[in-house]
Amino acid sequence: MLSVEATYRVLLWATWLLPGLAVYALLARLLPHPWLALPAAVLALTLSAESRSGVEEGLRWGLVAARLGWGLLPLLALSLLRWAGGALRAPLSASLLLAAVVLVHPAHGPAALALIGLAALVSSGTRVRRLGDAALLVGLGLGLAAFWLLPLLAHLTLALPLAWGDPDLASLGRTVSGRPLIVLLAAANLAGWIMRGRGMLAGATSTWLLALAPLMTGLIVTDAVLGSALGILWIPADRLVDSLYLALILGAAVSLGAAARRLPRVPAGALGLAALAVTLPLAGGSPEPTLSLWPGGRSQWPTYDQAVAGTRLGDLWAALRRVPPGRILFVRSAVPLRYGTEWWRPHSHLTALTPVATGREIINGTFTHPSPVAGFLYSGSASAPITRLVEQRDGETLFGRPLATLHPEEFDRLSAGLAISAVVALDEDAGRLGFLTAHEGFGRPERIGPFLLFVATAPRPAPEPVAPGHLRLLLPSGAGGFTPAGIGYSPLWTAHAGGRTMPTRRGETGLLEIWAPARERLSVDLRYGPGLAEWAGMGLSAASLLLMCLGRRLGLAS
Repeated sequence: MLSVEATYRVLLWATWLLPGLAVYALLARLLPHPWLALPAAVLALTLSAESRSGVEEGLRWGLVAARLGWGLLPLLALSLLRWAGGALRAPLSASLLLAAVVLVHPAHGPAALALIGLAALVSSGTRVRRLGDAALLVGLGLGLAAFWLLPLLAHLTLALPLAWGDPDLASLGRTVSGRPLIVLLAAANLAGWIMRGRGMLAGATSTWLLALAPLMTGLIVTDAVLGSALGILWIPADRLVDSLYLALILGAAVSLGAAARRLPRVPAGALGLAALAVTLPLAGGSPEPTLSLWPGGRSQWPTYDQAVAGTRLGDLWAALRRVPPGRILFVRSAVPLRYGTEWWRPHSHLTALTPVATGREIINGTFTHPSPVAGFLYSGSASAPITRLVEQRDGETLFGRPLATLHPEEFDRLSAGLAISAVVALDEDAGRLGFLTAHEGFGRPERIGPFLLFVATAPRPAPEPVAPGHLRLLLPSGAGGFTPAGIGYSPLWTAHAGGRTMPTRRGETGLLEIWAPARERLSVDLRYGPGLAEWAGMGLSAASLLLMCLGRRLGLAS
């Protein structure tokens, strides 16, 4: 069997190649000659252009799920191709791909729904039948994803929107129009509509793909205008731009196919290579190139071994294994790889591997993630959307407070319940760490390479795992009342002590709090199990899968 590392590498290669291969497979069936599919496939493979699904951000930044979901969209279009071209029934395989897109990267869900909706509009048959087939596909697709989707919706208040991009419409317009290649693709799409108006565009499938870009543009504008105004930030407008870029690539390919039909004496290979030659000189751009065959450069990005050795992260991990029981708090989310003050300078999130290397739980030291506890750590709020990257806060704030003005007493209050027994800062933050240097509960810092390690003078143990979904917490002596349990709140946690179920609630920091009576010491068992929404989601997914398996016998699929 492949190791975890080898499996990850295989998945990474597949994710890198998928958009190009999927676009080629789709267009090779649609266009007059496979050579005409080559330019679009190359663009889909190499596109960066500040796209979350592009080569630079989808691979180098680590937004792998965004690129994987982006690559699934052409496969969804491929599954719908015959139906959009006039087949009587929509293929149920499209439901599987819709579910995959929603599960892998929900921000691509609107584009997936747009493909299905547009296919229903251009397909043959009565309107009622086409819309019914589309509703069936969408219903089955969402049903297959219900095991995740339904619990998410039921507990939506326990997640925070990741809205750290710039959803402003003017800013989005500048980003898109500032790329000459994107402008060229838009012009090619416009040419396709002109050819359609003159009767030069053949087939409903061509209109189907050509209509995707205008529809995505309308969705982006609507999201940018209404999303911020209504406070709906779950899918920010800038996340939909990825799907717009894919739509522009597909629409330009449709226009190229129409041009090829009007120029039968020009070899398809020559026309395809000429189109590719026109686009390649427009590959540059800033701050990211428009096209990238491979992310970054070897001189800019060290290997794992080089980064660990250069930052002495291995020595830090060795020291962290010896600190008293408790969690490790990283003041920053990343380790800079170059000197400077810019938040975006080359950096690594290798500190996220601390649990693997040391067996210790960590707080911060990794990417922004949408939990209320993370939101409280970054911004001081367990309910506000995350609108800034955590890297932008590095060295500036902690718990939403400026580092330089954070006092030991306030740090204790804010971090209560997190069971922090060691804090890791960087030497460049040394003048702003008064909340640690003046803290009686932490010793003098130990310097390890660029790191400053502050160790608590007493252990602060977190809940201990007993079995999957079962933790045990030892509460110290104290008066009766609610006390933090040291884990994030979820209604799926239950607390038990002395044969009784104990009341729980969500604290202001997003932590689970337990009501405990006055005590000397108390052992509390915390158990996590599925609730009504989880069981309902599993049941709906199972029913949807069963219906798909019976689809052919029931006449639901061609």
